[in-house]
Order: sequence, then C-alpha cells, then structure tokens
Amino acid sequence: MKYTQLGRTGLKVSRLVLGTMNFGPQTDEADSHAIMDAALDAGINYFDTANVYGWGENKGRTEEIIGNWFAKGAENRDKVVLATKVYGNMAAEGDSWPNHDKLSAVNIRRAVDASLKRLQTDYIDVYQFHHIDRATPFEEIWQAIDTLIQQGKILYVGSSNFPGYKIAQANEIAARRGGTIGLVSEQCLYNLAERRAEMEVIPAAQEYGLGVIPWSPLQGGLLGGVIRKEISGGRRASGRAADTLANPSSRAQIQAYEDLLDKHGIEPGEAALAWLLTRPGITGPIVGPRTAEQLDSALRAVELELSEEVLTSLDEIFPGPGPSPEAFAW
Repeated sequence: MKYTQLGRTGLKVSRLVLGTMNFGPQTDEADSHAIMDAALDAGINYFDTANVYGWGENKGRTEEIIGNWFAKGAENRDKVVLATKVYGNMAAEGDSWPNHDKLSAVNIRRAVDASLKRLQTDYIDVYQFHHIDRATPFEEIWQAIDTLIQQGKILYVGSSNFPGYKIAQANEIAARRGGTIGLVSEQCLYNLAERRAEMEVIPAAQEYGLGVIPWSPLQGGLLGGVIRKEISGGRRASGRAADTLANPSSRAQIQAYEDLLDKHGIEPGEAALAWLLTRPGITGPIVGPRTAEQLDSALRAVELELSEEVLTSLDEIFPGPGPSPEAFAW
C-alpha cells in the first residue's frame, strides 16, 4: 500500500479509503469484519463511516459493526485512522425532534458522544460535517469543535459535500478565531464521469491545504464495466448508472470507455480508481466493497500505472470542465 499526508496535516493515510456504507444494509457483520481484516492486512489504514449509515430504523448500525470489530483487539483501533460524520437526524423514525440533526453545538456534542459509544472508542481521528448547515454560523461550529478537541474526543475535522465557497468560509473563520486549524479534508463526488468538482471544490481544497477524498469513484457502478456485465448476464445496472445508460449518447460514451480499456487489457473499475490517483490534490478515493473480491480489485488499482496514451484517451471520452476560472470566465 502507498501512503500520503492527509492534506496539510502530519497524518499519514493510505491511498485507498475503506468506505463502510454497505456494512449492515448489504454486508452482514461477519463479512464486514472479514473485509476490515483484509483491508488492514493490505495496508489500508483509513476507514470512513457516518453516524447515519445503516439507514432508516437501523441508523447507527454501521458504526456498531465497526465498534464490535475494534473490540476484538486493541491493535485494530490503534492501526486505523477513523473518520465518521455528523449531520443527519438520528432520532427514531417518526420521532423527529428539534436539535437532533445538523451542526448546532448541541447536536455536535450529542452526536459525538453517541458515535463514540457505538464505535467503542474514546476518540475519532477525523470528524466530518456530512453537509453544510445554512442555519448555524461557523463561529458556533468551531467553538463546539474546539471543546471536543480539548476533551480529546476528536483530533481533526473534515467536510463532505461542501461547495468551494463554504470551504473558504469555514477556514477563514477558523483562522480568525485562532483555535482549531480548520478543515483538513473534503469528501466530494468526483470521478471520470462527474468532474464538476474540478471547477471550484478541488481548487478551494488545494488552496486551503485540504486532502480530497472522492466518493462514488465508479459513479454508482457506471465505470466498473457495467455494459460488459450486462451483456455477459452479470449484475445489471441500477440507480444512477441505469439512468445514465438509458440515454443513448451517455451509453455510447461508456461503451467507448470500456472499448478503450479492453484494447489495453485493463479492468474498467481499476482504471477509474487509478485515474483518480493521478489527479492533483487527491488523497485517495473511497472504495465501498460488498465482498472481499471487490476489495482485491480496488487494491490492484493502487499499483496500476496508466500510460499517457490511456490518460489522454480518457480525457477525450470524459472531458473535464477545464481550469477554474477560465472554464467559465474566458
């Protein structure tokens, strides 16, 4: 496994991030533990989750699965850089109540303590805001965060799904307060087929020294050889991938992508991950394996070197917006 610094921090993290959203809803606890064992054995030390994972009446279940894995041995927790998120409403379904979601100081305090209990740990390495909260000023958010850092409950703070201007606003206010070092990472939707983050989010992250953690690196399976699987009778596309393939021009684009990689003998999913690892400012993509086999495929991407010919062809098939602000200014 290869490692890099998380943004401007001294924290070393793996170039692949283990996403755990499938733990519980699609992967049972035993298989989830086996995947975490395999990830750690392969050198992946950055595990990402969120308090709402498990979803619906099972919100929090994913954190519980991870906590039970930590409880198996102290070395598990010691080796892992643990990231979780706060924002979503954690009240029981049908029992919504004010101040049980978003980023008010009271909810941040409540959410941290609940996550620590589920995760069976006394600290979180990277505590992430899952979304922007338009109603809560950053002065209040940072005051709550400073307290948690002083208490030793969290070490670093990251964002997720933030626009560029919110990354700037958050870190400028942090700097003026002179407390926390501010955001150190941003999780955003970014992949070959969805490159809008290059317009503002990634430039802002680079300017303020944030590591960028792309989620959905395969665009919901779209970049994982979906047409090939469809033809061979394998798992059919669903959700965002199926909607995209329903458009003839988009389907032709994905077909060109798969044809290119077939010509070079490269697996599509591995190429999509390897491409992200070549991009400026990228710490590492989040991979969310449902099975050990999917984890093995992701691991191969770290060692895959894409030729200039392949990289140029990928840019031709999936052209990005261009540099900011020239892409939209002149």
